[in-house]
Amino acid sequence: MKIDEALNVFGEPLELCGADPVTGFLRDGKCNTCKEDSGSHTVCVEVTRAFLEFSRFRGNDLSTPMPEYNFPGLQPGDSWCLCAGRWLEAAENNMAPRVHLKRTHIRALDIVPFELLKKHAVDLN
Repeated sequence: MKIDEALNVFGEPLELCGADPVTGFLRDGKCNTCKEDSGSHTVCVEVTRAFLEFSRFRGNDLSTPMPEYNFPGLQPGDSWCLCAGRWLEAAENNMAPRVHLKRTHIRALDIVPFELLKKHAVDLN
């Protein structure tokens, strides 16, 4: 598996998204991606209760623990690498969680416009 260069949306080194629970398609704590990551788990978000409910009703329950996958379930405030398409869907429904731009992989821009990510940014001054 060849991993894409670890750059954020600013073209800088990608920062850690979340280590508790460990996130990322590669479970390395970063929103790294590769050809095998068909969901493009590239957007680092701060999970909210509203988003967790939105995602559950869309068929992706991220709050229920799944010990068989070593997944404790997400709680509001957790950082998580989200599929770019799911984040965009949430944004289109006014349910998008806030985004950590320095922790979001540049490949997210293949799916989500930069200006839309910026509107939801946690880490802009």
